Amino acid sequence: MSIWRCPICVASMQKQEKGIRCLNGHCFDVAKSGYVNLLPVQQKRTKQPGDNLQMVRARRDFLQAGYYALFQQAVCEMTVSAMPQKGILLDAGCGDGYYTAAVTEALQSSGKDVQVYGVDISKYAVDLAARHCRAASFAVGSVFHLPVSDHCCDGLISLFAPYAGTEFQRVLKPGGVMILGIPAARHLIGLKQAIYDTPYENAVKPYALEGFSFIGKRTIETVISLPNQTAIQNLFAMTPYYYKTGQKEQARLAELETLETEIAFELLQYQKE
Repeated sequence: MSIWRCPICVASMQKQEKGIRCLNGHCFDVAKSGYVNLLPVQQKRTKQPGDNLQMVRARRDFLQAGYYALFQQAVCEMTVSAMPQKGILLDAGCGDGYYTAAVTEALQSSGKDVQVYGVDISKYAVDLAARHCRAASFAVGSVFHLPVSDHCCDGLISLFAPYAGTEFQRVLKPGGVMILGIPAARHLIGLKQAIYDTPYENAVKPYALEGFSFIGKRTIETVISLPNQTAIQNLFAMTPYYYKTGQKEQARLAELETLETEIAFELLQYQKE
């Protein structure tokens, strides 16, 4: 049974030979890689929302090189510990599926019977995710209008993705677990020091969230060394600074031969009230 719901009329969906169809007759094709596009045009602010193909490939290459492997391991450990023996897990803002695939494999290895789903607004990212992780189900969609049925998820993870509290509460079952991954104060401080005149630490907001009880957190910190411009530019392309940095600062970045920087994450665990 699929958790997808129609993004147009919110009716439940059923699989067809070449796609899925809601009870009111709205049809959606399944791509060759296996994902379904559930992002209607009225929910698009641009022609191709989300990360473009260049940014998605940069993120994939950087993550596959293992620079964030310590964080990936922590996500897997917390998720496996938090999820019930049987249930449904949603990765809201799954990107290219780097974490989704690892979590899916970790849950299977633990012996837990958990169906994993992923949603992201970038069709390029979702296409890579679907190719990379055949054991999970993926859809193009907005986290602010999740194409997911009410109260069907036992768990939800959201890693560096926009927080959509109302939607997360809607799709989670009562007592369901939510795991958020956010940058800690000194995440990528070395990158900022290399390119900005006045580098700044990240603001860390209070942990309290309406509708959720805060269970606890785990901090993951280490230092990574990037050996060349390709790795440096791949990191830069997957950060918010990619959109905000001026030409002078980008020129400084282009002159770097190597880069050493702290990476620091916080994993926050919540339970729906």
